[in-house]
Amino acid sequence: MATLPAAVRPGRGLSRRGWLFTVAGLVCAGVGLVGGGDGWQRVGLLLVALPALALLLVTRTRLGLRARRTVDPARVPVDSETSVTLTMESATFVPAGMLRLEDTVPGANQPRFVIDRGGPRWHRTVTYRLRPRHRGLLDVGPLRVVVEDPFGMVRTARELADATTVVVTPACVALPSIRIPGEWSGSGESRPRSIAAAGEEDVTVRPYQRGDDRRRVHWRATARHGDLMVRREEQPWQSRATIVLDTRPGAHGLRSEGRLTPETSSLEFAVSAAASVGTHLLDRGYSVRLVTDEGGTASTAWHDRSEGPGSAEGTLLEALATVSLSPDASIGRIRSLLHGAGTVSGLLVAVLGRLTADEATTMARLRHDTSAALAVLVDADAWDPAGRGPDALPPSAVEATLRRAGWHVMTVTGERPSLADLPAAWAGLGERRAEDLPVPSQVPA
Repeated sequence: MATLPAAVRPGRGLSRRGWLFTVAGLVCAGVGLVGGGDGWQRVGLLLVALPALALLLVTRTRLGLRARRTVDPARVPVDSETSVTLTMESATFVPAGMLRLEDTVPGANQPRFVIDRGGPRWHRTVTYRLRPRHRGLLDVGPLRVVVEDPFGMVRTARELADATTVVVTPACVALPSIRIPGEWSGSGESRPRSIAAAGEEDVTVRPYQRGDDRRRVHWRATARHGDLMVRREEQPWQSRATIVLDTRPGAHGLRSEGRLTPETSSLEFAVSAAASVGTHLLDRGYSVRLVTDEGGTASTAWHDRSEGPGSAEGTLLEALATVSLSPDASIGRIRSLLHGAGTVSGLLVAVLGRLTADEATTMARLRHDTSAALAVLVDADAWDPAGRGPDALPPSAVEATLRRAGWHVMTVTGERPSLADLPAAWAGLGERRAEDLPVPSQVPA
């Protein structure tokens, strides 16, 4: 909800009726001067005075307007509706015949409303529906108010200074449940590797803290350490997944810039694919992080269900809502970005565009750093055939390189690719078992 402050930047002037009265008054006054008739001059003076008085009244009057804009929900998927409510109220007398309200919505028809004869201390609420067509941050506002005098001779326009930002998240599709390789790779205090390395007592006990239940005291460990020790509560083993989104201009072509859709842009399709995979993994209980290359920085936040119902999914989709092409992005930087973001162990999901032979080999080597790796290859040629570089490999060659390294690969291609094709391609990953793939040691050094 945004509260819009007092009006600024007034625009004022006579309406068509006001100009007609003014011109008619000047003509009557001229006729009176030429013909010597006082009656014509009085009529002319009256006709000119009416618009002048109306202009003075409207422009000098403090409107005392207050406005609130509420957007529900403030985060909405692309091509879905959200409700915008405008609440207008006046604390003073407004000598206006009517108020015309116009909200500013980029790339859409401007919503317009009329409040007739507000009177003193009035209160009005209007609601309209908004359907954003493109992902990103959509600024709704400022609210423009057009005030007219009761006779319609003067029209003054004022803008209320604030705007409300609506987060438009990418389109998602539901993916089928498949057996994901590396399903139980993750972290937790009860991992067998930690127990084997440190010894069971060192892992399952910790120093006593104020408020701990005395029944959890581990007397053997207490005698051994000389301090009061308690049994540590076991933590669930949490699977982790890292989603890498390819934002290189060369991976998607020139048609991936601007306000486009998954049907017209390979980048938009890749963003929607990353969103679909991310929400699917969150539903499966994974802790998910998104890694992109936006000006050389990585998004390293882990999102999981412990953040609250819908919170993890919301923050992930908000991060994807503002993704754009990054001129500095490169495949060679992905490994350093992954290690810079923290541990890489767990499931790695890479959503990729066009790759050269060297870039495909670099991606293949990343399989060594993870327990399992999935690749979603987006055939950018299906969206922009003219944007393909001379060194770019066909998707089949990239797929073969990654599969030899132990990646599970799905390729999205076709004459008119659509998000509706993504669930079937995802289901195809479950048809190929890990034991059927070559081992990672076959990756070229």
